[in-house]
Amino acid sequence: MDERAEGWVYVCSDSVGETAEAVVRATFRQFQREQVRIKRIGNIRTDEEIVAALTEAAERKGFVAYTLVEPELRETMKAESLRLGVRSVDIMGPMIQAYEDTFNDAPKRVPGLLHVLDDEYFKRVEAIEFTVRCDDGKEPQSMPAADIVILGVSRTSKTPLSIYLAHKGYKVANLPLVPEARLPEELKRVRSERLIGLTMNAQEIAKIRAERLKVVGLPFGAQYADPARVELELRYAEDVMNRYDCRVIDVSNRAIEETAGLIMDHIG
Repeated sequence: MDERAEGWVYVCSDSVGETAEAVVRATFRQFQREQVRIKRIGNIRTDEEIVAALTEAAERKGFVAYTLVEPELRETMKAESLRLGVRSVDIMGPMIQAYEDTFNDAPKRVPGLLHVLDDEYFKRVEAIEFTVRCDDGKEPQSMPAADIVILGVSRTSKTPLSIYLAHKGYKVANLPLVPEARLPEELKRVRSERLIGLTMNAQEIAKIRAERLKVVGLPFGAQYADPARVELELRYAEDVMNRYDCRVIDVSNRAIEETAGLIMDHIG
């Protein structure tokens, strides 16, 4: 493919550029166009690096998203953007200014603070390690130590939700609910406010499971994706969630981020 036919977005940062790229990718999901590429340029320290990035963006008729904490570099980005006719989006600047104006405080202006190896960083690492160990019902003895325990039938997004929450610093255990499987005794030792039950429309689960069967090469008519079986599992799960007084969330057509937000609000 001719690179000139592609859309280009340049992510420029005085750190690694992860924040700006996350915003750019979230924006991409709102559009249908697929031929858009991201070029990340990190650890920017000089005006010359900004000019080089903007010149390349101008040649490819792209735009720039940037996170720069130094006001001088932000000013250079704005001036050069105007000179070269390149649209640039300041991801962090307006937020810094709003904080400064509202709370009469001054920013540290240190690049990369998001990735500093502080207590919060090590808390997240510990949470991720815990969550991986306790995925899919493993290490049930660790459940009482979890910040959150997620229950649900297969294909209700327990694992991706758990990992997302772990990156927020929460230790998460998740347990698949299967009528034939005995519930671990440790579940009784988890406080109800930490128990989250996930449910979903039965037809949607059956559809997701059917697609999963295709991927692993199993027959389409396997019991796993049978609607009657799904209904049975959901009734069992509902009984368990009621018995343990879980907060129940219907995840049908709900994004992981939205579900995670509801959970974090619930547990405080």
